[in-house]
Amino acid sequence: MTNKEIKDQEAAGEAVIRKAFITSTVAIIILAGLAALAFLALRVHRAPPAPPEAQVQAPSIPAAQSPGTTPPAVRFTDITAQAGIDFVHVNGAYGERLMPETIGSGAAFFDCDNDGKPDLFLVNSTYWPGRGQGKPEPHQALYRNEGSGHFTDITARAGLAVDMYGMGAAVGDYDNDGNVDLFITGLRGNRLFHNEGGCRFKEVTARAGVGGRADTWSTSAAFVDYDNDGRLDLFVVNYVQWSRKIDLEIDFRLTGLGRAYGAPNHFSGTDSYLYHNNGDGTFTDVSRTAGISVTDVHSGTPVGKGLGVAPVDYDGDGWIDLIVANDTVRKFLFHNRRDGTFEEVGSFEGIAYDRNGKATSGMGIDAAQFRNDSDLGVAMGNFANEMTSLFVNSPGKGPFSDDAILEGIGPASRMALTFGVVFLDYDLDGRLDLLQADGHLEPEINKVQPGQTYAQPAELFWNCGSACKDTFVHVEQAGDLYKPLVGRGVAYADIDGDGDLDLLITQNGRRPILLRNDQKLGHHWLRVRLVGRRCNRDAIGARLTLRAGGVTQERVVMPTRGYLSQVELPVTFGLGSSSHVDSLTVQWPGGGSQRVPVDRVDTQLVVEQQAKD
Repeated sequence: MTNKEIKDQEAAGEAVIRKAFITSTVAIIILAGLAALAFLALRVHRAPPAPPEAQVQAPSIPAAQSPGTTPPAVRFTDITAQAGIDFVHVNGAYGERLMPETIGSGAAFFDCDNDGKPDLFLVNSTYWPGRGQGKPEPHQALYRNEGSGHFTDITARAGLAVDMYGMGAAVGDYDNDGNVDLFITGLRGNRLFHNEGGCRFKEVTARAGVGGRADTWSTSAAFVDYDNDGRLDLFVVNYVQWSRKIDLEIDFRLTGLGRAYGAPNHFSGTDSYLYHNNGDGTFTDVSRTAGISVTDVHSGTPVGKGLGVAPVDYDGDGWIDLIVANDTVRKFLFHNRRDGTFEEVGSFEGIAYDRNGKATSGMGIDAAQFRNDSDLGVAMGNFANEMTSLFVNSPGKGPFSDDAILEGIGPASRMALTFGVVFLDYDLDGRLDLLQADGHLEPEINKVQPGQTYAQPAELFWNCGSACKDTFVHVEQAGDLYKPLVGRGVAYADIDGDGDLDLLITQNGRRPILLRNDQKLGHHWLRVRLVGRRCNRDAIGARLTLRAGGVTQERVVMPTRGYLSQVELPVTFGLGSSSHVDSLTVQWPGGGSQRVPVDRVDTQLVVEQQAKD
C-alpha cells in the first residue's frame, strides 16, 4: 500500500468516527426534546474578553439538602501580599493586540533546596523590542519558602533573573543528582537550568540541546520517562506559527472594538518536541522518529496547536502516554508503543472531539481517577460558551466519552473562558475535586458581549461521590478564591505544612494570587514523597494505591498539571474520618511494586525505592 493510500485510509477512518459521533449526538438531542433545544439555543460563537472590574457569575447550582450532599464550608484566603509575593506578570501589550499577550504564564511549586518546603517559581514575559525604555526589566522570579506561608525573593542569587518572553515551566531531576532542575518555555526559544544545589541554577540550554527553534512558540512542557530507562525525557508543546508580521496581516477585528486578539484558527499549526535523555546531560530531538509529528493528510502541514499536555498511562500498561490539548483543532492522544515510538489515536479513542463532534478550544488539561475506581477522567478547559470537557475512559474497555454534563460540570462551566484545570482533594475527604482558573482574552469584551467580562472568578467543583446524582457539585462560597481574576495557570502545594493543599493562580498582565487553604473540617490526611533509586529519582510516573475506610484511592506522581504549570511532587491523600491506613502500595516506573507500612496519619512519609523487589 502506498503512503497516499495509507493517508487516505486514515482520513476516511477519522471521517467515519466523526460521523458516528455526530449521528449518535443527533439521536440523543431528538430524544431529549425541547429541553435539549433550549440548551442548544444558548450556544454562541467564539468571541473575545471583558473589563477587569466586571465579573462573570457562574450559574447557580441548587445545593442538595440531603446530609453529605452539600459542599462543606471551606475558605481560601488571599495571602499574596503577606507572603511576600510581589511579582507582576508583564505581557508587553501596548495596543497592537498581538496574540502572545493574551496567553499568560505559568508557575511551578518545587523544592529547589531539598528542605522539605515547596518553593515557588513564576514565569514572566517581557516587553516587545523597543517598547520597554525607562521601565524596570521584567524577569522570571523564584521565591524561597521560609515556612508558615512566607516567601523570600531569591531570583538574583539563584541565577534566574532572566529576561525572555516566557510561557510555562517544567521541573524534574533530569540527571538524577538529587536536585530538581527547571525548564522554561517561551516565544522564540526555551531554556534549561541545571540545579547546582541550594537553589542555585546554571543555564545549560545549548549543551543540552533543548533550546528549540527561534521561530517557535512553546507553551506547556513535561519531564517524563517515556521509555522507562530511568532517566527523565522532555516533551514540549508548541502552539501556532506566529510572528508580528503574520498577526498584523491577519488583522482580526471585532465589531465595536476594532482590531482584536486573533483566534488560533487564523494561524497555521506546529509540531511539538520530544527530547530523549542521553544520560550525559544532553538530549536528542526524536520528535519525528518517535511519531509525535502529526500532519494534515491533504496539505501535509502540521496539525497541532498545543497549549496543554497531560502525561498519563491511559491504558494501564505501565508506559506513559501523552494527551495534548490543542486549540480549535482535534486533540491528540499519543499512545506509547513501548518501543520508543508513539501512535496518535485521539480520534479512535474518542478524545479528539467533544460530544458534538467539534474540536474545542482546548487549553489547560489534567487527568485523574476521580471516582476512586478504574475509570480515568481527563478534564480540559475551553473557550467561553464551550463547557469544560470531561472525558472518561475505563482502561482497556473502549474509548473515552465526554461526560461533562453527566458528571455535573457542564452547565456551570459553560459561560467562563477556562485556562487552568486541576484535580485536587481540597477538603481532604478522599475524593478528588475539580478547580478551574478563568479569565477572558479581550479587556473590553463586555462592550460587545454584555454577558462576558475580562476578569472572571475561578470555579470549584466538589466531588460528592456516590451520594449525589452528579459526581460534581458547584461550590457557591470559597472565600477569596472567587475574586474576579484574569486567570491563567493554576498550581497547588502544601505551603505551610498543615496537610491541606494551598493554591496559586497566575494572572495575565497582573499579580498572581496565593490562596491559603483554611479548611477546618478535622479530616485526616497522609502525604507521600517518593525517592527513586532504579527509576528516575523524582519517581515521576509512579502510581500509589492507598486503602483506608473501605475506599481505594489511586494517585500518580506527576507535577505537570493544569496549564503551563507544575504542582508539588509529594502526593496528598485525604482520609476523611479514617485515622488508619489499611495499605499503601507503590508501583514504580519501569516495573516493581513496594508495600509501604503506615503506622500513623496526619504526617508525610518519605519512601525510597528498594534496591530489589
